[in-house]
Amino acid sequence: MSHLKALKLTSAVPARASADPVLRAREKVAAALVEQKQMAEAKIAGRIFAPTHVVRKKNAEGQRVEVETLKRVRQGWFADEGGKVFFSLRYAGKSVEFAQGKNAIEVGELAALPKIIDTLVEAVRAGELDAQLTMAAAERGKLLRKSA
Repeated sequence: MSHLKALKLTSAVPARASADPVLRAREKVAAALVEQKQMAEAKIAGRIFAPTHVVRKKNAEGQRVEVETLKRVRQGWFADEGGKVFFSLRYAGKSVEFAQGKNAIEVGELAALPKIIDTLVEAVRAGELDAQLTMAAAERGKLLRKSA
């Protein structure tokens, strides 16, 4: 008697994360914004923000092993000469324009930044920045193809 006959066999295809590039961009930007919020909350609380991620490296014997290392996250906010805080969202290597010629959000004080980032996450998930994200990705693709 065959052991395979005892199993329920079927034809299945694994689900991919997202085949739609717009949905993939939304999730990528939303995840980056959540990280920015965590970094801002840590800065407000006076804590150090040190996220980690797993990378593959070769060890001394030449074998590939997974190692947890610090993840580099760039701060998305900055202050002007007057001390006013602004937040700028970057995607595909450039700042995203929220409106024509407007690439930053005036926050005022750092304490107000987490709430503004929450609003941005909702806007991204609702698809309000899809046109800007698609345009930035297309420009990035042109630059990458030109240099190759």
